[in-house]
Amino acid sequence: MNFTTVIFDMDGLLIDSEPLWNDAATKVFEQYGIKLSNEQYNTTTGLRTKEFVQWWFKQYNIGDAELAKAEKNIIQLVIENVQKQPTIMPGVHYIIDFFLQKNYKIGLATSSPQTLIDIVVEIAGIGKYLQAITSAENLTYGKPHPQVYLDCASKLNAHPHECICFEDSFNGMIAAKAARMTCVVVPHHSQQKDVRWGAADLKLSSLQNFGQLHVDLLARR
Repeated sequence: MNFTTVIFDMDGLLIDSEPLWNDAATKVFEQYGIKLSNEQYNTTTGLRTKEFVQWWFKQYNIGDAELAKAEKNIIQLVIENVQKQPTIMPGVHYIIDFFLQKNYKIGLATSSPQTLIDIVVEIAGIGKYLQAITSAENLTYGKPHPQVYLDCASKLNAHPHECICFEDSFNGMIAAKAARMTCVVVPHHSQQKDVRWGAADLKLSSLQNFGQLHVDLLARR
């Protein structure tokens, strides 16, 4: 397989924002009497905020009247916290440089809203390297639906089979695989042993562990 393109997820992969999403959801959900365990929260990681709120409101029999307000409040809290305490994940600049040197086309495909994307891209200093950015914010379906990845590949003029995707969530992994792309997962350390990662083409503990040997291995799959 001849790879020409790499597409990155954002939250939890390029920036350590998953704890911020968790914290924001916890604070907002407390207002509705909802308290999620880590295991419950992890099952919906990677979904758009709207779908995340809809799912848990339905599970806890909360009406739809507050959906938009809860979604907006969660996103606003995350944006505020990312601006206050941004933590770029280890290996981000390494992995961008790795693919730049190999003349790969580079894209970003995320469930996050464009407002947050702009902030993270600026904080990480990677905007000038991204040739395409797609958000599932306004798509009919978000991850695990593959549309956001297919849209990104289309903008990059790349066939799905030419794309390596990097993900940290199960829903994101399913989206990448459904798009018929090669998927490398970098799960949070607490989820490294989850058997579901067996669906990925490669699992790593950090972006900085990726190298040419892995490209060669993936190309032979």
